[in-house]
Amino acid sequence: MKEAGCLAHARRKIHDEDVRRPTEMTQEALRRIAELYDIEAEIRGSPAEERLAVRKARSVQLMQSLYDWIQLQRKTLSKHAEMAKAFDYILNHWNALNEFCRDGWVEIDNNIGENAVRSVAVGRKNYLFFGSDKGGESAAIIYSLLVTCKQNEVEPEDWLREVIEKLNDWPSNQVHELLPWNFSSVK
Repeated sequence: MKEAGCLAHARRKIHDEDVRRPTEMTQEALRRIAELYDIEAEIRGSPAEERLAVRKARSVQLMQSLYDWIQLQRKTLSKHAEMAKAFDYILNHWNALNEFCRDGWVEIDNNIGENAVRSVAVGRKNYLFFGSDKGGESAAIIYSLLVTCKQNEVEPEDWLREVIEKLNDWPSNQVHELLPWNFSSVK
């Protein structure tokens, strides 16, 4: 298993400091990170092999330049400065933050995952009342399927209604055909 860092978390620390006290340093750090996100926007939806090739050709050198620049800037800051803490976070997680440059399947950040579980985090207090661990497990499965519907541009309520109607008579060896990404073929 490999650790993949989240550049959005690193960026957020710098952005927060830029909101409080904008400086040339915060602006430059954000600009450098934005260049990496621009590349990701260009290759979004491309096959992993293509993404990796582009990242090796363009992102690797930008990441190295960012690292070198942070090392220089870090020397000018007090260890108690917020920017020093933001830079230390990046330097301490540097290997994990670079995983997207070594694997075309890895995203530059985990925003997709965080957005997918946001509704779970928002409703956390409500989940205390599922009644049992089994109830919680069942709810987690349903949440996962409903989020998968949204990610596949399938209306969750329509999908759930149709699956419930068909499930009783559906052959167990073909249940995969009822998964959200196969929904249009089920109709």
